[in-house]
Amino acid sequence: MPAENGDDQTMTYVRYIDKTREYYRSQGYEKPYKWAHFDDAPFTPVTKPLAESRVALVSTGEVEVRGLELSEDENQMGNVGGVYSIPSNTPEDRLFSASHSYDKHATTLEDINAFFPAARLRDAVESGRIAGLTERFIGVYNAYSQRRTLERDAPEVLRRLREDGADIAVMVPV
Repeated sequence: MPAENGDDQTMTYVRYIDKTREYYRSQGYEKPYKWAHFDDAPFTPVTKPLAESRVALVSTGEVEVRGLELSEDENQMGNVGGVYSIPSNTPEDRLFSASHSYDKHATTLEDINAFFPAARLRDAVESGRIAGLTERFIGVYNAYSQRRTLERDAPEVLRRLREDGADIAVMVPV
């Protein structure tokens, strides 16, 4: 794809599969990383217009809330395994991520909406594009275990989405 300024440059894309295989090889794993593959995806077709739908946000951006007072025994916002929640009305300036699990060449942690687009979803509510938001958004800590994702984290995310009355979930993997 040519650059917009007329230069004869091409855009490059991050080859995540190759980068992941190289990373695992560099860590000494004998077997290459095996990507999840499913013939059946557990998605449900949208049954009503977005303007009538309550939307949830699910992100693996490992987002935290600045100034949240926790005791030593508490986890960030109701953490169950690798899943936690953040109130959807948390002001954008209180959200941050200290994660190191992202492509530092393709994005930055300074733009919270790149991986946790809460403000953009609130804009969509204000414009009438979507009916509303769930009271909490869901975060999932990065885990490289497909078994843990399938057996623990995914069922917990689904439980929370149902409990919160979500019609649609915006999924943002990091």
